[in-house]
Amino acid sequence: MGVPDTSLPHEDLRATLAARRDLGPAYEDALVDSFIEKLDNEITARVQAEVARRQDVKPPKPDNSHIPIALGSLGIGIPLTAIAASQAGSFGLLLAWSGIVLVNMAAALRRKRS
Repeated sequence: MGVPDTSLPHEDLRATLAARRDLGPAYEDALVDSFIEKLDNEITARVQAEVARRQDVKPPKPDNSHIPIALGSLGIGIPLTAIAASQAGSFGLLLAWSGIVLVNMAAALRRKRS
């Protein structure tokens, strides 16, 4: 986004003041109305340009690639916990969940590098 061009209102104001000096106070209301109309048109054009610029910029889609891995880990973790605890006790439970944690960490590191 660049610096807005402020020359138009300045030039118009100078021209309006010069015309007021030349024409006198009898035309003051018409000159002020004309200047305000030009200023209003300039503001409207700038606002429309900014709105159009913002509509062109689409927000990035959120990265939800971690959700299937998290849900899969929970889905596998529940029966794996029961099997590991009943077959190998605390050591089996620790080993099963260590594997699940490692898979999730590897997926997070891969996602972070991308």
